Amino acid sequence: MNKLKVGILGGTGMVGQRFIALLENHPWFEVTTIAASPRSAGKTYEEAVGDRWKMTTPMPEAVKKIVVMNVNEVDKVASQVDFVFSAVDMTKEEIRAIEEAYAKTETPVVSNNSAHRWTPDVPMVIPEINPQHMEVIEFQKKRLGTERGFVAVKPNCSIQSYAPVLTAWMEFEPYEVVATTYQAISGAGKTFKDWPEMEGNIIPYIGGEEEKSEKEPLRIWGEIKDGVIAPAVSPVITCQCIRVPVLNGHTAAVFVKFRKKPTKEQLIEKLRSFSGVPQELQLPSAPKQFIQYLEEDNRPQVTMDVDYENGMGVSVGRLREDTVYDWKFVGLSHNTVRGAAGGAVLCAELLKAQGYITAK
Repeated sequence: MNKLKVGILGGTGMVGQRFIALLENHPWFEVTTIAASPRSAGKTYEEAVGDRWKMTTPMPEAVKKIVVMNVNEVDKVASQVDFVFSAVDMTKEEIRAIEEAYAKTETPVVSNNSAHRWTPDVPMVIPEINPQHMEVIEFQKKRLGTERGFVAVKPNCSIQSYAPVLTAWMEFEPYEVVATTYQAISGAGKTFKDWPEMEGNIIPYIGGEEEKSEKEPLRIWGEIKDGVIAPAVSPVITCQCIRVPVLNGHTAAVFVKFRKKPTKEQLIEKLRSFSGVPQELQLPSAPKQFIQYLEEDNRPQVTMDVDYENGMGVSVGRLREDTVYDWKFVGLSHNTVRGAAGGAVLCAELLKAQGYITAK
């Protein structure tokens, strides 16, 4: 099988690097083009990144000598690839403009950025939860005037540790949720070397994160009406987001009220049996077991569980009855794998399987 040619927009940053690491030896996709800011353009990828390679695995040999292109030369970059992943570091307005510009060259864009998450005809997808939202692409293409170009996005990293859990429990009608997320520093594109003031520290603020954490799950649970995605109205979620001195892994402590009264056994069974289209289709990046439930009182832990299913699975523990709410639990997901680049790669695999991404 000929692999699809992929470009990475914003390939020198932390999420861009994660895309490159994850796509090494991918069975369907091959990174052939890397684009970044004008200051990186013209250098080899190895030179452009220099000593800023932030992954624990070495830089793949296949990308070291790729000459970085200027991300703003849209037609030139687009002419080299079948589709692109977007991890550009720009303002929201600039990101919206450049992603649509790529789409209008008939190049599908699968974005890790938040800029298009609330564009009504752009699907925001966790493939196990709402793969049917990709159907809104047909309406988006009419608006853009394209045949095969479109933008699709994945949601915020903070919701991956609890939105899948609540989805598994939807038949019990959760209606009120309180979540506090404890978020790793790689979510800010940083390592401890870059951000020494995070060592032994907690910062109770991450700009924009609480609103995303409260609202994005509702869009994922929404439905397509009149060519746009109408968000769900329930369950209502209130959230606090806290930066903690952890490199990778967002943990969430969550309290839930249900209209129907499930037992602990029913809740755990729903988590363990929860799967979706990626598992049915056996997409290359799909975790075999999407959600694992851990019985031990002291799990999930970042050091033991963050890489579960190569970082694509969700770990849940400490499910117990609550005195104010009905149930409470702790969830953990890998914020730059499932929560960022890996989630976007899985979206691209789904789009290929659905026929939206093809060779040019």
